[in-house]
Order: sequence, then C-alpha cells, then structure tokens
Amino acid sequence: MISYLQVENLKKSFGDLVLFEGITFGIDKDQKVALVAKNGTGKTSLFNIIAGLDSQDTGKITFRRDIKIGFLEQNPPLNLNNTIIDEVFHSSEDIKNAILEYNTAIETDNKDLLADSMEKMDHLQAWDYEVKVKQILTKLKIDKYDQQISTLSGGERKRVALATVLIEEPDLLLLDEPTNHLDLDMIEWLENYLKNTRSTLLMVTHDRYFLDRVCNEIIEMDNSKIYQYKGNYTYFVQKREERLNNEEALVEKAKNTLRKEEDWMRRMPKARTTKAKYRIDNYYQLKDVAGGGRTEEEMRISVQSSRMGKKIIEVKNLAKKFDDLTILNDFSYNFTKGEKIGIVGDNGTGKSTFLNLITGIIPADSGTADVGQTVVFGYYKQEGIKYKEDQRVIDIVQEIAEVVTLGNGRQMGVKEFLNFFLFPFDMHYTPISKLSGGEKRRLYLVTVLMRKPNFLILDEPTNDLDIMTLAVLEEYLSTFDGCVIVVSHDRFFMDQVVDHLFVFRGNGVVKDFPGSYTHYRQWLTKIEKAEKKESISVKKEKSQDKKTDLPKTKLSYKEQKEYEQLDQEIADLESEKEILEQEIGEGNLSSDDIIEKSHRIGEIIKLLDEKSDRWLELGEFV
Repeated sequence: MISYLQVENLKKSFGDLVLFEGITFGIDKDQKVALVAKNGTGKTSLFNIIAGLDSQDTGKITFRRDIKIGFLEQNPPLNLNNTIIDEVFHSSEDIKNAILEYNTAIETDNKDLLADSMEKMDHLQAWDYEVKVKQILTKLKIDKYDQQISTLSGGERKRVALATVLIEEPDLLLLDEPTNHLDLDMIEWLENYLKNTRSTLLMVTHDRYFLDRVCNEIIEMDNSKIYQYKGNYTYFVQKREERLNNEEALVEKAKNTLRKEEDWMRRMPKARTTKAKYRIDNYYQLKDVAGGGRTEEEMRISVQSSRMGKKIIEVKNLAKKFDDLTILNDFSYNFTKGEKIGIVGDNGTGKSTFLNLITGIIPADSGTADVGQTVVFGYYKQEGIKYKEDQRVIDIVQEIAEVVTLGNGRQMGVKEFLNFFLFPFDMHYTPISKLSGGEKRRLYLVTVLMRKPNFLILDEPTNDLDIMTLAVLEEYLSTFDGCVIVVSHDRFFMDQVVDHLFVFRGNGVVKDFPGSYTHYRQWLTKIEKAEKKESISVKKEKSQDKKTDLPKTKLSYKEQKEYEQLDQEIADLESEKEILEQEIGEGNLSSDDIIEKSHRIGEIIKLLDEKSDRWLELGEFV
C-alpha cells in the first residue's frame, strides 16, 4: 500500500483542557475513511492540524511527497469580492479566461472570438475541464457564475467551496461535514461522485447512509484513543458494540479480582519477598485496568411533555407568496396526535417558511392555521441557539427554569439535567462562545426540550450533532407521544423517525406521501425510469417521422451491430443493477461484499447513462 498520510502521537490542548493525545493512524492511497467521534472531542481541530491551519502541541504529520491536498472546512473562507467563477478557478487563471471567452463567443455569436477561444481551449486542454466544472456546478445547483460571493447565503457559499475542492481533483480529499447545506438530491449525487472518484478520502460526516455507501474504513476517536474498523458504518456499529462489551467485561473481571487482592494487601506482612513484590506490582496494574472503565455517561433524554388535547392544528386553504415566488397554494391539513411528519424538497421551495406559517411567526396571505389551546411548540430552528457574548452554559438554561420535570414525573435541578446531555459540572460556567458547533446544537436542544413541548418542530436538527447524540434523539422521538415535524437532509434520521412525508415540489405544490424517505426515493426512481423510457420512445417516434422529410441516411454495418448490442447491454445492466440492489437490501452480505456491490452499482449507473445516450444517437438513423 502507498501511504498518503501518517499521523503519529498527536496531542492538542487548550490550557488545562487536553483535547486529544497519542493520536496515531495512517491513510493509504484509494482508502475512503470517515472519522467518527462525539462532539467536543476535537474532530475539526484534528482536521485543521492535518491541513496545516493549526499546530499540534506534540506529534508528527507526514504526507507523501508531491501529493495534492484539497480541504473543505465546515465554514470555508472565501474571497467575498470574487464572483463564483473567479473562486472556482482561482488556481487556474488561464483556463478560466479561455472558458469565459468561449462562453461569451457562443452567447454573442462572435465567430472571430469563437475561433480564437477554441484555439486557446485546445492549447490548454480545457475542454474536459469545462465539462467537469459545469457538471459539478450544475449538480450543486450553482448556475449564476458571475454572482458575487458576498451576495450568497451560508449554504450557497458552502456549495461553492465544495465545488472548488472537487474540481481540483486532489490526491487526498479532507472533507469536514460535506453534506451540511446540501439538499437530498445533491447529497445522493455527491455520494455517487465520491464512491467513484480516484481521490483518497478522509471525512467527518453525521450522515450514516453516506458513511455506509462511501467509506470502506471508520476511524473512531473515543476517550483520547483511536480505534480503526476495516469496513463501512454498519460494520463499525457492530464491531464497536463488541469492543465496548469486551472492555466492560474486562473491567468487571478486574474489579472482582481486585477485591481479593486488596484484602491480601491489607493482611500482607511488612517484610516483602520477591514473590510478594511481584504480586504488589500486579495489584497496581490490576487497579489501572479496573479503573479504566468508561468515565463518560451516555446521553439520555427523558423529559415530560405538556398534555395535548384533541384539537392540534387545523390548516385551511393556506397560501403564501413572496413577490412572484409561490410558497404555498391552497394547502389544507388537520394534524393528529402522535403523528410524525418529514418535510422534503429542494432548497428554496418553502420548507422553513411553512413551519413559520403554522407557528404564526409570519402571516399567511390567505387561509388559516388554527392552533389548539393545549399545543406547546418546541421549535428547533436552523440558525441554532441565540445567546449574548458573555452568557455561560448555566445562564441560558436558568433563564428558562430552575427545575425540569422528567418523563417519569421526577423533578431535577437544571445542573443535574445538563449532565443528562453530557455537560458535566466543569462545563456549566463555560462561555457559550467557547463551545464547539456540535456542543452549541446540543445545548440548543436542551433549551427546546426544557419547555415541555408536545409539538416538536425540528428544522435541520442533524447539522453538527454527532452520530451518538442523533441515535439517542431518534430513540426519544420514537417514544414521544406528541406531534413531530422534521425538516432534514439526513436520510437515515428521517427513516428512523417519520411516518409520512410532505413533499415540497416548488411553485406552491405540496404532496403527502405515505411512507419513509427510502420508500419515497424508491417510488421516485420508478417514476423517473418510466419517464425516461417514455422520452426515449417519443424521440424514436420523432426520428421515424423525420425520415420522410430528411435525406435517407443509413448506419454503417459496424454501427448497426453496435446499435443491436446496445439494446441487449442496457437490458442486461438494468437486470444486474436490480439483482445487486435486492442482494444489498436483504442484509445477508458481509461489509466487504456490500462495499464491492455498491461500487458496482455506481459503475452500472454511469454505464447506463453513456449507453442510453449512444443508443438514442444511433436510433436517429435506424
């Protein structure tokens, strides 16, 4: 194996707080590795050190000579004065100018400029580069190349930064939460792109489907130690559980033996023989093992919700527009107790606006959202927790209450309640500004649940939360007897939590889909396949109609044979893809087999696109 990155005995601390130490691992060529850890353990700090944006206290980082590295930060620094195209091509000025000149020539029908620009494109070998750039920008829904970075939203800036990193095709890709601010279509495209890229990959993400389908190794940071798992996320979950059980059993065994040895130590005579000294040394080693159990408590959520009456929210003929953009058009729905709804749709189709309408934060143009008297909203918003610069963790929760009532009726002080959410006593007086992104989101969740809501609205709750916290939140929501609305780009989270979906299709159209997100995607894929077949059929009919008007043109013998072969090859590939998807869905495969078959599905999708386009092209002359 060719080593691309070697991390040896890395340590990082902030004052007395040791973030991590003794971190050692390596990344080899062609590996696709995810880093998994709880919030606050230093994932982003580790990435910044590897990328050279921060320094370690001790330890060594070694890269293979002459490899190109691309780094996507959680909050990427962009030149606000640049246009999108300037930012994307910042490392290739000549190619950028040639492509811009060529596009200008096409738009203005300037034949002289076109000839000149085509010559430059040939000289710089920029044709493939232009196709790649436009493909990536289009998939990330970036189409206004001359728009200034300063005018973009935070999510749009993240997408520009992601496009810039991918376009460069580095040897080693470092991605810190790449799926944040992407809609579901973009996430699925990125998933396929990274599965098939030649770049070696090290990333942090909370998207568990993404981890399952892209990564072939998981590195876990836990209690300042590194554990490596040679498999995808499903394999990691299984092996991590085994590791924790083994560690717990070892500690328990050591504790039992330690009790006997402590009794011997108390009765031991003062004269110490060599044999006694050996047993004493073993005693202290045993004590270390017995004290080596997990010191961190697992996060728990047990909060009492307010009583909910029969009337929840009755929405009648709700409509909302912003200038020419229609968000809702004559939408009606009656919410019932206990239902859990997911909201999906492209960015800009009005998902967050809908939440603000039913909660009365913004007025509707027409129609009503009549909220029952017993409804208590718990609204977890995208923008996260709002706090003053000098506020500490304890300050923000004490503003809400001094005592919290748990699900079993027991009352608990807010300091003890914070411990439930992995904020130990020594963090209570920490300024909120000093918390990591994930810790801020976890604290925000605390403040929402403390108000005893019976109608939870979660707008992108999974951004910045670690996988362990998400699992606990999913378990809590599964037993929550109030109503839940979730807007999320985390497909796994949606599948675990929601019963049905509101699908925002744009232009005010909202459809109620009865099923999980995975069921919706399967249905949508069938519809898209049917539409594609119909489109091919229509094009073929049109080509037949044109034959009477056009000069007769025949395929060569070689092209005729190719056309016939393509028909069979496309059918064979579609059958192979269906068989592979069925085998993966049955859940009987090993992690290596899943990875291998997932890669093959990605290859088949690519081949189907290429062969279908060629089949259509040849079909014009059949």
